[in-house]
Parts: sequence; C-alpha cells; structure tokens
Amino acid sequence: MWSCITDFFTYETTKSVVVKSWTIGIINRVVQLLIITYFIGWVFLYEKAYQVRDTAIESSVMTKVKGFGIYKDKVMDVADYVTPTQGASVFCIITKLITTENQVQGYCPEADTKYICTQDGDCDKTGSNGETFRLSFLYLQHLAVAACLSLLATVQSCLQVSHCLFLFCHLSTPMMEVENFTIFIKNSIRFPTFNYTKGNFLPTITDNYIRNCNFDMINNTYCPIFRVGDVVRYAQQNFTELARKGGVIGIKIGWMCDLDKSDDQCNPSYSFTRLDAMSQRTSVSPGYNFRFAKYYKMENGTDYRTLVKAYAIRFDVLVNGNAGKFNMIPTLINMVAAFTSVGVVNSTGIKIQCQSSLCTSNFSIVLCVFSVLVNRILS
Repeated sequence: MWSCITDFFTYETTKSVVVKSWTIGIINRVVQLLIITYFIGWVFLYEKAYQVRDTAIESSVMTKVKGFGIYKDKVMDVADYVTPTQGASVFCIITKLITTENQVQGYCPEADTKYICTQDGDCDKTGSNGETFRLSFLYLQHLAVAACLSLLATVQSCLQVSHCLFLFCHLSTPMMEVENFTIFIKNSIRFPTFNYTKGNFLPTITDNYIRNCNFDMINNTYCPIFRVGDVVRYAQQNFTELARKGGVIGIKIGWMCDLDKSDDQCNPSYSFTRLDAMSQRTSVSPGYNFRFAKYYKMENGTDYRTLVKAYAIRFDVLVNGNAGKFNMIPTLINMVAAFTSVGVVNSTGIKIQCQSSLCTSNFSIVLCVFSVLVNRILS
C-alpha cells in the first residue's frame, strides 16, 4: 500500500533524444515544415480555426412577382398566376391550365373503365380487387348508385354522386411570357451567437438602381430582382420544357461571413438548381402540377365550379449561412496543438536531452529518430 502511495506522488517527464546526423536532421525538419505549413495554411488561414463559428442562421424571406401575360386571349397578372399570394419563400408561377368549367354536383356516369356496365345490376357487385361499384375510385364520399347510364354513344357506365361534366376540358399551351417575369427577393438574416443582422440590400443600392437592375452573375451580383428566364438558365434547364410540364427550381442564398473584416465584406451569394431532378428521369408523374377549384353561384342559388389543373414552376428560396469571429480560446487550443506537433514544447514544458554517444549503433540511431518523430507527430 505504501508503495502505491509513493508511486502516485511522483513526477514523470518525457526524454528527448538528440541525434547528430545530416540525413536524419533534414528529414526531421522537412516533417516539421510540413506540419507547420499544414497548421498555418489549412488550419489557421483556410479553416480559420482561431474563430468561433455560428451556423444557426435565422432568416426571413419575402418575395414579389411582377409581369403580365396573355393566356387564352386574357390578360393575366400576379393575382391570376401566382400561388400562394402572400409572397412567401415558396411560391408557384402557373404556366399552363387545364380547365373543366361549369361543374354541378349531381348523378354522373363514372368515367373509369372499371365501372362500365350493361344493366343496372352491374352497378351493385364486387369488382376483381374487392371494391364495390357503389364506391367511386376517387373518394369514398363519391357514392355510385345502382343505375347504368349512357356515358358515350355506345358505352354505358354506373352513376356516381360527384361534380358532373368531368369529361370536357380545355387544353392549352404554356404562357411563354412567364420567361420575362421578374422575382423580387427581400432577405434578412441574423447570426444569434454574435447578434449580427444584415439584409441582401447593400448600403449602395438606391431606388433608381432597384427599378432598373436585373441579377446577373457578372455585373449585378447583388441585385435582388431576378428574371425568371435567367433563373431557369442558371439552373441549366430548358424554359419551354419546364413551362410545359412544370418543375421545382431552388434559389439558394448563401451568407459566408468573416466578422473580423468590415461589415461591407459580409454579402450574399446566389446559386440556382433544379430540386426535382428525379422527375426528369421518370415517365411517372413528371414535372409539377396541382388542382384547385373556383366556386360560383347561379341566379337560382345552385353552386357550380370550374376545376383547374395547373402546371407551374415552383420556386423555393433556400437560405444558409456560416459566420466566424476571433476568439482567444480556439486560438490557444490550436496554437498548443501546433507547437506540440512540431516538438517546440511538450506536455510538461520540460525538455531533457540525451547525448548522441548513447546511440552508438545505426540500429539505435534509427530507433531514436523513429521514436522522436512518432512522439512529435502523434503527441
């Protein structure tokens, strides 16, 4: 027991070996130079390990779309082709519509081929998949009735309770004026660790500049107004194909800020990409579309609607950021790691050298040098 106590209250230090050899000395200094270059070039200059980082960016995005288009001999403005209307970070610009007008709730012949019939009794039986012809293939609320009615001149189908006139659609071509529409993006960000706030409106931007500029990658990199055709082109997409089938485009705003520099050095960078690239490689549900309805009331009080299938380009504004600022704690930690790695200091701060005479043989010299290098690299 007493031996354990005395061993506990002892002091140990690392022994250093000095080997007088040009070859080994050059190898040693080259290794040290590589380690110093790594710490100075990569750790301190590139990675900025002397800074505290904040990646928990807080962001607010507001958008506005402007432009007029001609669609089926009608003038379309923002209220007609943008949804949702509140100007959020995710919005759609409708490029093509397929409409079914004047739908009224009632008993309608079912259009699906599963409900083809020859007599009323065919509409009250179980199908091959276990479903009954009393239930519509769309929704359980759409109840089919045990009646067989002519669907076309030579085809009969079971009736269902639904919005009638679902067979007649108005097909159309895309509204190509969308290519010249503009998107205005207002972005405000905050790095909570440093309580630092900024927006994508630079101090040099004026009202006259906003009214006349359009973003481009060379001359107007900080203009907050984006032409739709340019955004699609920067995302390496074909506008005509995108307008015909729809799709999802990402507008990415990056805030990479070094807060040790002046405030005017913290500016946004913009990039663009196709987010639904998977839909380009499949024939099942390609592009982007959705349905909505507009409801009206006749003079006699009967409700009717216009069902719309809309093909649209959806824009997602995505914000990410990373800010750094000098702090003494990470600076000291990385400096100690650098000094320890090259053997300038050791963990105890004491250096004990042994004489080269202790290493008399070549094998002993190799062992000494190997132990020194391993200790300095891994310590």
